[in-house]
Amino acid sequence: MSKDTIPEATSYEEMAEFWDTHSLAEYWDQTEAAEFEISDDARRHYLVSVDRDLLARVRKLARLRGVSTESLVNLLLAETLGELERASASPA
Repeated sequence: MSKDTIPEATSYEEMAEFWDTHSLAEYWDQTEAAEFEISDDARRHYLVSVDRDLLARVRKLARLRGVSTESLVNLLLAETLGELERASASPA
């Protein structure tokens, strides 16, 4: 592999390792324009206040499970909302 050529990568990890130690400025002439559209369904970030102690608990649990805090919060919200929706739909 030539030092002047962007290497072929077989995984995101390989790409990350390369770009962590190289500057795009050195390889700019090897890039090409790309066209793409961003879906209206793309994730959006929302600012929501969370109790400090609650956030600390979520972060700790996320670390223990090896997932991001964002992923765990989304999972917990989805599960809890599903439970609440099922309880609301049940006849009293």
